[in-house]
Amino acid sequence: MPLSVLDLSPVPTGSRPSQALHETLELARTAEAAGYHRYWLAEHHNIPSVVSSSPEVMIAAVAAATSSIRIGSGGIMLPNHSPLKVAETFRVLAGLHPDRIDLGIGRAPGTDQRTALALRRSREALGADDFPEQYAELRAYAEGFPAGHPFAPISAQPDDVPLPPVWILGSSTYGGQAAAALGTGFAYAGHFGTLDPAGVIASYRENFQPSDHQSEPHVILALAAIIGDTEERAQELAQANALSMLRLRSGRPGPLPSPEEAAAYPWSDAERAAVEEWSGLVSVGTADQVVADLSHRAKAADADELIITTNIHNPTERRHSFTQLAATWGLNPR
Repeated sequence: MPLSVLDLSPVPTGSRPSQALHETLELARTAEAAGYHRYWLAEHHNIPSVVSSSPEVMIAAVAAATSSIRIGSGGIMLPNHSPLKVAETFRVLAGLHPDRIDLGIGRAPGTDQRTALALRRSREALGADDFPEQYAELRAYAEGFPAGHPFAPISAQPDDVPLPPVWILGSSTYGGQAAAALGTGFAYAGHFGTLDPAGVIASYRENFQPSDHQSEPHVILALAAIIGDTEERAQELAQANALSMLRLRSGRPGPLPSPEEAAAYPWSDAERAAVEEWSGLVSVGTADQVVADLSHRAKAADADELIITTNIHNPTERRHSFTQLAATWGLNPR
């Protein structure tokens, strides 16, 4: 089963946020050498723990820093953008890097409501429920509008390359339903989605409608994993990730804490209970333990591929986690 990387460009405490962008490039080179299939960049705004605010820029940078791994968005939050601009951007990327670009799109804002309003510029746009219409418009800028449509004279340039393969992302039932109806690939956010992936994926497969672009359903399952050289070290790394999630979900976001910070944090009973509830979403342990757990999750969910996100304070240790996973999974190094 192919294995890929989902990167949010995490910002560790004690480092400059812009340095996380350079660490993304280093991780991408590491992932390509280790044999990973895809490298996707997320879209998030106004979150101090990550600097994944401009995935299209990072896709261009990562593609230029690598030579063969597929690069894509995980994803572009379509309601935050003009469909024409998305079509233009990804045709440009496809022209620069043929057969290497993926276009993953979602409908969530990727941020809080105030920042979403700043992005979308109106309360009407903030409350609009028109994702299928936006998707159809995105496609039409590359493939043509019906005769008489007011945008019929407009096409996304360069017009000699197709849109990259499209994946619809989701952490609820909506994403799978939309992907099935529109005949696209589906990527389920199992690293934070609270629903059973098996049910969401089964519904997508059962309701999939073949399109001109895709004849069969195809599922990428996103999961979180943290590998340490020992179980004890893996748990230390996981506790730091848990503290980061606690701060984010309680409205106190900040840079990714170190294991030492997490160990010194005065955890309350309620906070420990909350962390315990979320901890089941992350595969933690040695490489053998994590591979066994990821394999079980992939089989139970009936996924075709896995894409892994890993938040570790030390960038070198983060890269090591990914290389250990690749080697133990059995990927073929490039």
